[in-house]
Amino acid sequence: MMQTPLLLSSFIKRAELFFPDKLIISRTGEDTIHRITYREFAKRTRKLSDALTKLGMKHGTKVGTFGWNHHRHLEAYFGVPSAGAVLHMVNIRLSPEHIAYVINHAEDEIMLVDDNLFPHFQKLAPLLKTVKHYVIMGDSRDVPETTLENVHSYEALLDAASDDFAYPEDLDENTPAGMCYTSATTGNPKGVVYTHRGIVLHCYALGLADAMGIREADVMMPVVPMFHVNAWGLPFAAVFFGTTQVLPGPGLNPALLLDLIEQEKVTITAGVPTIWLAVVKVQEQQARDLSSLRAIVCGGSASPKGLIRAFEEKLGVPFIVGYGMTETSPLVSLSVYKSGMEELSMDERIDIRALQGLIVPGLEVRIMNENGEVPWDGKTMGELTVRGPWIASEYYKDERTAEAFKDGWLYTGDIAVMTEFGYLKLMDRTKDLIKSGGEWISSVDLENALMSHEDVFEAAVIAVPHEKWQERPLACVVLNEGRTADDAMKHQLLSYLEGQFAKWWVPEDVVFLDEIPKTSVGKFLKRALREQLKGHELNV
Repeated sequence: MMQTPLLLSSFIKRAELFFPDKLIISRTGEDTIHRITYREFAKRTRKLSDALTKLGMKHGTKVGTFGWNHHRHLEAYFGVPSAGAVLHMVNIRLSPEHIAYVINHAEDEIMLVDDNLFPHFQKLAPLLKTVKHYVIMGDSRDVPETTLENVHSYEALLDAASDDFAYPEDLDENTPAGMCYTSATTGNPKGVVYTHRGIVLHCYALGLADAMGIREADVMMPVVPMFHVNAWGLPFAAVFFGTTQVLPGPGLNPALLLDLIEQEKVTITAGVPTIWLAVVKVQEQQARDLSSLRAIVCGGSASPKGLIRAFEEKLGVPFIVGYGMTETSPLVSLSVYKSGMEELSMDERIDIRALQGLIVPGLEVRIMNENGEVPWDGKTMGELTVRGPWIASEYYKDERTAEAFKDGWLYTGDIAVMTEFGYLKLMDRTKDLIKSGGEWISSVDLENALMSHEDVFEAAVIAVPHEKWQERPLACVVLNEGRTADDAMKHQLLSYLEGQFAKWWVPEDVVFLDEIPKTSVGKFLKRALREQLKGHELNV
């Protein structure tokens, strides 16, 4: 067979050749929406490559981005790696200390920064050791007032650049193309490097009918930020397949997302559960036409069954739960149905949807405990391990590689079971699993049950020390508006759980909170909860 390299530059050529008039709909401000064809996108992307090369970008140069989901960020997704450099998507929601750490650790030399984020970003500039140029991504060609040197307008650079930049065709497909860092619940973030080959193969997987089935006819809106695991690879795949893209830009809110779905006839969208919980609430208050949607893909943390039911049963929108990590590009599994499941009841179908689902073709998984690989019985827990062509093999210049990558497998740190029909179910993170009286309790199962109660908006379960049982679960609950946080509500919630779990699983107590702390990507930050409630053991 021919040894043709799998390169991102081929995506640009394909989009320009076969889908020149398909659109990228890009929102860059409250009232500013750009409609750019793939023909224009390809020209602008080559101009960006030329402009950045003139600033000193060469093979292996790290170019950072600090921005929202819009067409300029998409141009960087391709213009940087196609030229042989490496794009580092910096998570704008990290702490200032972690932002400075990841930029210095990656050794970014050029930073592309959104104009509305630049005032915040320039405060970090004195901490940055390797950055030589700042490029402001915005609709204006004027450079903001600043004491920093080498600050450029993105659009002005493109005006002066050539659109006939030639991408290297002899680039090795294993060349690094992109970098993302983990969101760091403990310690400094860990860097993950993605190769051209890995991203291309991941895009093929996203297009499989039994995965997301992304195709040319779709109108895709990635709500997941472009700085979070490549927006789950969706912008790459959309260019590959010629899919219309809706990039929602800054200032996201549930009403805006619903409006964009209705106005642009979005067919597939993806984001974390906290986003969709808020969307359901707004949709109930002021309904939009969601008939164009063929699927919502949800990941980042477990989805409560009540949320799945709201979309599947009330709104008639398929709600597919996915699983992945920064280290896995991220697609590992999706809660799609097997043939023969069409006759299941709605409750049974929602039970399937709530799982992390079937492993996508191309990957292998094992669930391992102290006795080796666990049986597929839906009960025996172990740590999920993964390997495949779009799974990282190490962290970037980080000694923690040895903890996570062993014998050719990624040890995810996620505790899981495999059902008898081959569906993955996550039980917990290794550090969040509760051990009570020598038995394991899944905080995720308890959280999902609590969030299916009609009075509960959000719920997280943590371990608190216990003199007799070592640890006991404590439920941290945010109630829906208008509900009363009192002893009667506490008793009601605990009784609700008693009907679903063994007695020793039921939390010892319920704490009502105004909000649950979250990570930069919307996951529950249990470390902060444990710190906040560390004295609660006195009440147990």
